[in-house]
Amino acid sequence: MTRTLLAIVLLALMLSPVQWMVSTSFQPANGSRQGAWFPVDPDLTGYATALREQGGHLVTSLVVALGAALLSLALAAPAAHALALWPLRGAGPALFGVLLLQAVPGITVANALHGAYSDAGLLDSHVGLVLADSTAGVPFSILVLRSAMRSIPREVVEAARLDGAGTLRLFRSVVLPLSRNALVTAGVFAFLFAWGDTLFALALTTSDAVRPITLGVHDYLGAHSTRWDATMATAVLASLPAAVLLVVAQRHIAESTTSDVR
Repeated sequence: MTRTLLAIVLLALMLSPVQWMVSTSFQPANGSRQGAWFPVDPDLTGYATALREQGGHLVTSLVVALGAALLSLALAAPAAHALALWPLRGAGPALFGVLLLQAVPGITVANALHGAYSDAGLLDSHVGLVLADSTAGVPFSILVLRSAMRSIPREVVEAARLDGAGTLRLFRSVVLPLSRNALVTAGVFAFLFAWGDTLFALALTTSDAVRPITLGVHDYLGAHSTRWDATMATAVLASLPAAVLLVVAQRHIAESTTSDVR
């Protein structure tokens, strides 16, 4: 009982900023200092302003995050398959290199990419942000998928080979279906990495043509610091895609952490 009460208190403390954010988003522009836990008369003006001024930024973030997740899986799945199921020379150093990539500071990568993007004409482009955000998603996805693919019973792989399955068919028809939970988990986290990115967006965009919602919120705070209703409405809208994605994929993520193969 004591542990349950403690857990409830801790959960309430952690969720209190979310409650304040949602409550403030429904209050009038001059009502954020009233201290009400819930707005008595909800006002949607903040959401109307947020959608009008930040709607394009939300679409940009959605396009970039989805693109980064798909690209991360497309690159990581074959690499994880090779590292997990094939006796490749140098697989150990390759995996160690993947781990090192996770430790490289993002600012270092962003600075290096800025010069390369400037020469290639990729600044202020969706493609450029997708490629940049994938630098975080690909190493993580390789580690998650390799772990799942290594747990596939060797008997299943050998049976598929005896049935005449080649390398590509084995990968497509056996390995990927058995790694479904890990694929969902890796894709979700690659999406979240890109969705919450600020560093690459700040370093690789110079105008409002391609601007993710993270920078949109930052700019909005600077320009309208007294319009807390619109600011918090933007924060709520920016939180919804990630929250919905986690709710939808929670079963796959839970199964991936407990058992890589069902």
